[in-house]
Amino acid sequence: MLKLTKKADYGLMALKYLAEHPETPALSAKDVADAYGIPAQLLAKILQRLTKTGLLRSHAGMNGGYALARDPREISAFEVIHAIDGPLFITSCTKGAKSCDLTPNCTIKEPLARVNETITGVLKSISIHDLAEQEQAAAKAREGHSLVTLTV
Repeated sequence: MLKLTKKADYGLMALKYLAEHPETPALSAKDVADAYGIPAQLLAKILQRLTKTGLLRSHAGMNGGYALARDPREISAFEVIHAIDGPLFITSCTKGAKSCDLTPNCTIKEPLARVNETITGVLKSISIHDLAEQEQAAAKAREGHSLVTLTV
């Protein structure tokens, strides 16, 4: 089963949260962790890693915290996942220097490589802005539904 690591999930959630709060110059790891119920120490490490890779800027001091280093439209889900987990491979044989003993007879390496490329393409096409916008649209829909329920 192909699935993201918890660290990648948390990284995406954190960047989405930062994108949803552009009015705040910097948010602390604790702010983000509290919003989603994420372990604050783990999230702090993830945010530090994202800062080292240039996706976030960190601000020290009393009003310190983290902010997006670029416009959320310019940061892809793939970049975040790659920064946290490294290269994305659905199988160990699709990339790498080591050759598999079955390579001469293998019939699945190329199809799996295409699957990997497709997944990578989809993740590159999803921006942090897209994630934040989707959440805001869902929240408005829930809010609208609540208003309809109250007026009936």
